[in-house]
Amino acid sequence: MGLKQVLNGFGLNEADWESVEFGSGHINNTYRLTKKQGGEKLLLQRINHFVFKNPQAIAGNMRLAADYLAAHHPDYLFLNAIQTADGAELFYDREGFPWRLLPFIDNTFSMDEVQEPGQARSAARQFAILTRKLSGLDASLLQATIPDFHNLELRYRQFEEALASAGQKHQREAADEIGLCKERAYLAQEYSRLIAHPGCRLRIMHHDTKINNVLFDRESGEAKCPIDLDTLMPGYIFSDLGDMVRTYVSPVSEEETDLSRVRVRDEFFEALYDGYLSEMAGGLSEFEKQHLSFCGKMLLYMQALRFLTDHLQGDPYYKIKYAGQNLDRSRNQLKLLLELESKESAHQQLIKSLLEQYTG
Repeated sequence: MGLKQVLNGFGLNEADWESVEFGSGHINNTYRLTKKQGGEKLLLQRINHFVFKNPQAIAGNMRLAADYLAAHHPDYLFLNAIQTADGAELFYDREGFPWRLLPFIDNTFSMDEVQEPGQARSAARQFAILTRKLSGLDASLLQATIPDFHNLELRYRQFEEALASAGQKHQREAADEIGLCKERAYLAQEYSRLIAHPGCRLRIMHHDTKINNVLFDRESGEAKCPIDLDTLMPGYIFSDLGDMVRTYVSPVSEEETDLSRVRVRDEFFEALYDGYLSEMAGGLSEFEKQHLSFCGKMLLYMQALRFLTDHLQGDPYYKIKYAGQNLDRSRNQLKLLLELESKESAHQQLIKSLLEQYTG
């Protein structure tokens, strides 16, 4: 479908704007709009309603957060949607897809890989600032945009169900990975125990803290603000820190099949915890502080389970370019999990030192 109807829905004349596809996201379709006269820029996104089945929850969460931040932290850069011509948060096209219009921030850039520890530190600090500034907003007012997104016990049950119905061929070729996942079933139980504890606070978390979900200032090189707030919703401290550990500390991505290259870079681990705790240490409960080393293990184990479950089910969820790719992805995440486990004692000491540094 052409963009004319969508642009009209936001009160824009198609003849006044040039549009190009923008970004490297895999879920939503994004276009950069540039006004032919004056050069004003905007971002137009089509939300994938097959992934986000309740797009109004996304719009509602962002509006709640934007209103709260405007009232309590008016100088904070929060990229909320521009309303439609009718005053709504979303415009629905004839095919039922929801669209939103966002400000475009000039002199910024994003990246797909963390290249140096300073970037990890700066990005982690920005995700922490977002959660800290929203700490006065009741998290229960926000809706889950993807229910059970980081529910580790559910992911383990889904793995068990997939294993029970998987063919012998899939079970044989994934025997080692199945064994490793079974051996770590206690992590799923531990997650449920931790979030049930009164010291584990329900917070407003980003939930998808990959480096390409941060804008960096082109001049200073420092992170400026988080973007892609579709998963801004209630959650726990493990989610954001854990996803950063999962995606920042290895020099290679989850697509790497040479497992000798999958390792934990300690300087990146230290940098991201340093950045995050520089903003959040004072707001954490003693219980949360005691369990910060669990974050990376939880997210790596969960993602390994999800890739392995998809492989056992015949790859219905994650796109693959070759047979067995989801099994390779699971092997990658399990290798990084093993590497992380081997360093846990040293990491716990590091986290303790950082907490002392920032809380006295």
